[in-house]
Amino acid sequence: MASTVRVLDEVLTPAQVCEQYPIFRNRQALADLRWRGTGPDYIKTAEGRAGKCFYRRSAIERWLDEHTVSGGQSAA
Repeated sequence: MASTVRVLDEVLTPAQVCEQYPIFRNRQALADLRWRGTGPDYIKTAEGRAGKCFYRRSAIERWLDEHTVSGGQSAA
């Protein structure tokens, strides 16, 4: 019987996202994207200001892929 390997998706804090992906500049810029609903998908631990936000690495990578403009295309 073949064993199944489960790959876990790394979960990052906003500070880690900004450190590892400088495109997000700082935590406030990332929070602004969350507030506008235009940023990467995120995890919220509770409603309101009490909840902490986290990001799956795959969500960051997917968002970057969706915002990548290929050569020869105009950026709208």
